[in-house]
Amino acid sequence: MLKIYNTLSRHKEEFKPINPPHVGMYVCGPTVYGDAHLGHARAAITFDLLYRYLKHLGYKVRYVRNITDVGHLENDADFGEDKIGKRARLEELEPMEIVQRYTNGYHHNMEQLNTLPPDIEPHASGHIIEQQLFTEKILKNGYAYESNGSIYFDVEKYNRDHHYGKLSGRKLEDLISNTRDLEGQEEKRHPYDFALWKKATPGHIMKWPSRWSEGYPGWHIECSTMSTKYLGDTFDIHGGGMDLLFPHHECEIAQSTAALGKESVRYWMHNNLITINGQKMGKSLGNAISLNELFSGDHKLLEKAYSPMAVRFFILQAHYRSTLDFSNRAVQASEKGLERLFDGMETLEKIEASATSTYDPEELYNKCHEALDDDLNTPVLISHLFEGVKQIHLVASGKGSLTAEDLEKMKKLFATFVYDILGLKQEDKPAQESAADDLIRLILDIRMEAKEKKDFETADKIRNMLSGLGIVVKDVPGGYEWEWK
Repeated sequence: MLKIYNTLSRHKEEFKPINPPHVGMYVCGPTVYGDAHLGHARAAITFDLLYRYLKHLGYKVRYVRNITDVGHLENDADFGEDKIGKRARLEELEPMEIVQRYTNGYHHNMEQLNTLPPDIEPHASGHIIEQQLFTEKILKNGYAYESNGSIYFDVEKYNRDHHYGKLSGRKLEDLISNTRDLEGQEEKRHPYDFALWKKATPGHIMKWPSRWSEGYPGWHIECSTMSTKYLGDTFDIHGGGMDLLFPHHECEIAQSTAALGKESVRYWMHNNLITINGQKMGKSLGNAISLNELFSGDHKLLEKAYSPMAVRFFILQAHYRSTLDFSNRAVQASEKGLERLFDGMETLEKIEASATSTYDPEELYNKCHEALDDDLNTPVLISHLFEGVKQIHLVASGKGSLTAEDLEKMKKLFATFVYDILGLKQEDKPAQESAADDLIRLILDIRMEAKEKKDFETADKIRNMLSGLGIVVKDVPGGYEWEWK
């Protein structure tokens, strides 16, 4: 039975959909004003994994992932310039040109990472009327107020009836003591109130008519509006990065409760952040790496280009709730691990069936399922798959056996967990590189035959020759592993 960690309750809970086998899942997508980066990749891969696994378990999933293309101001604030509007002004383009360019780029990167597209991908700018109507409900219920043409959520009023801060574990008293009065916020009753609708200042590009003013929606209101529009007033799962937990998701809970009289989300899930060489990613630190730079190698911190599947495997080797530190060494280790996994699968295809089996694929299958049922524990799942690779090599070397039935079970197991659930796929290598790899494997097979004949002089000679060419050979049970220095 699948158990997932619910950020709201702060413990693992058995997953029970409202209306099985149907599952409603909403994930916060990108604000499309720049190239997608590693943080976007981790969130996308985390919830792609969940989507794939829920479908594998037989659920019918409606996966909604939004595109933020209006209302997200600089520094996640209620005052300042819209991030997309600012980029449009700097590049002298229409805002929707910026939106289209970076949405196209995001989709391309997601395709490279082999993430499945969502079932619905709504844009904030396409739901202005719905956001106004949602704001009207909050006003009508007394949890918002108008000020100079803008509408603000009354956090203090809401907190008298509900707990503002329940998702992040904050208390309003602490927020009050830690909130500074900033210039431009005079129209709010309290500094911690947040905008549902903002009156546009002179020169603001992205704006729409409303009964309050010509303006635009706040950042938080879009997700409350679009999630409930497509998944209903109550739905199963809401996901996103840990950086969105406060204030974005906290505000969503408050908005939905204020408008609908109840919370909309049953399970909140958050993936943790990616650091780079132990530091938080940031443009000011010069360590923000876009996915395009990662795949091309065009960044000062990168030793080389990394393939999308190496990056995906690197992300999956850590549990989604743990911090993941990016380094060249770590991704290169993932490259080698991924190659070892695919080599094992290729070896499996060459094994001939025997009359008996020394391994039980069912036992391995159950272990893999148990790992994913335990809050999507991909590191443990991957360790079980490598255990299976070890068994494959032992069978291939004659130190084990599989019947025809168990051979098919093993092939199905790896195809299911590696391709269908982890979403990994084999990437085409350049012809020369592929031919070189095949030649090295042929030489190492000859070395294995020499070892089996106890011709250790020839085996050592081949190993030393390859070492001189920069190829490190490691003997493992049932075979070998190799890598370039």
